[in-house]
Amino acid sequence: MESFLGSLKQERVQWRNYQSRYEAQQDILEYISMFYNSRRLPSYLDYMSLNDYDRQLMEQRKVA
Repeated sequence: MESFLGSLKQERVQWRNYQSRYEAQQDILEYISMFYNSRRLPSYLDYMSLNDYDRQLMEQRKVA
C-alpha cells in the first residue's frame, strides 16, 4: 500500500495544481482505475486485467 501511495504522489498528484477537491478526486480515481485495470496482472486471474477477466467470464457464462 505504501508503494502505491508513493507512486500516486510522485507520478500524479505532486505535479498537478487542482482547482477544486472534486477535480483532485476525479484525477486520483482515474489513476487508480488505470493502475489496477492495466498495470496489475494478478496470478490468480491468469495474469489478466480485471476487465479482461470479467469479459472472459461473461463470455463463458453466455456459452454455458
